[in-house]
Amino acid sequence: AHAGSAPHRGINALNAATFALQAINGNRELYREEDTVRIHGIMTSGGEAVSAVPAEVKLEWRVRSSTPEAVVRNSAIVDRCFKAGAMAVGASVKITNIPGYLPIRHDNTLQELFRKNSSALLGESSILVMSPGRNRGGSTDMGDLSHVMPICHPYTSGAVGAGHSKDYIITDYQNAVVNPAKIMAMTVIDLLGDGGVKAKEVLDRHRPIMKKDAYVKFQREQAQIIVYSGGA
Repeated sequence: AHAGSAPHRGINALNAATFALQAINGNRELYREEDTVRIHGIMTSGGEAVSAVPAEVKLEWRVRSSTPEAVVRNSAIVDRCFKAGAMAVGASVKITNIPGYLPIRHDNTLQELFRKNSSALLGESSILVMSPGRNRGGSTDMGDLSHVMPICHPYTSGAVGAGHSKDYIITDYQNAVVNPAKIMAMTVIDLLGDGGVKAKEVLDRHRPIMKKDAYVKFQREQAQIIVYSGGA
């Protein structure tokens, strides 16, 4: 519909999206602090022309939390908000839920082995061990692996600038690339030496959060397409 002469003949998808985003913001008091909830996204399409009522709007949104249960709970809140936006203006919404990364869980035995090798190469004063209760807010596929097998996901120095930004630059190749490679090699040697005694110890001590089949089932359950008509 023409935005100037006949806006009443159209259904403004941009307004529906705006209501949805306001609803998401209005629910932030429901996000528990211990869940480290991060809900953010972008609008990839906001209409075709300024003179036309936006008939279709596309958004990409992400929900991160510190536990799988919190991810599911907060994703449901976001879905509800997008439905509410559609209902507010009588629009329809199609929600395609794609399973995201699970929160990361470090294996203590493996992490301690990596820490000792880091200290041996660089000195104890160069090592920082984060509290197990601290969540950086980001996510990675290592989080998925950590639910089914022992993992350790350390970070290294040697760069400046904000992550995922254009000003992120490697300034110290030795610390960013060479030293981590040495520490990983040292750790692999420790794990596989003496017939793999240390590796077996890591495996024996580890208690997976999910079995592989349970992980696959969980992720498949999150993959769904929801179609909702707010004009019904």
